[in-house]
Amino acid sequence: MILTGDLSSVGSKLLCELMVKQEGIDISGVHNDCGLMMYDLKSQKVNSGGSGCGCSAAVFCSHILERIEKGELKKVLFVGTGALMSAVSSLQKESIPAVAHAVCVSGVN
Repeated sequence: MILTGDLSSVGSKLLCELMVKQEGIDISGVHNDCGLMMYDLKSQKVNSGGSGCGCSAAVFCSHILERIEKGELKKVLFVGTGALMSAVSSLQKESIPAVAHAVCVSGVN
């Protein structure tokens, strides 16, 4: 599994498209996003998602670790995506810096 923090539906789709276009790799079958796993986009108005840090922690520390321990997931590339938001930068129409730390987690088996 390739797991991102909270790219939500827009960012997840863009990530998959860019991987195919720039790297020639289709990750759509193995990619999932903590924000998409946490929220129900049909019944909740989450727009572009929630906190990448919050979604990552909640989903990875509960659902994902449990699946690794059960042996359902053998290896997870966990990329804690997030933006360094600043009200001042946004008002000044500056770009929003982003950060993504990647951690590879493997099961014991």
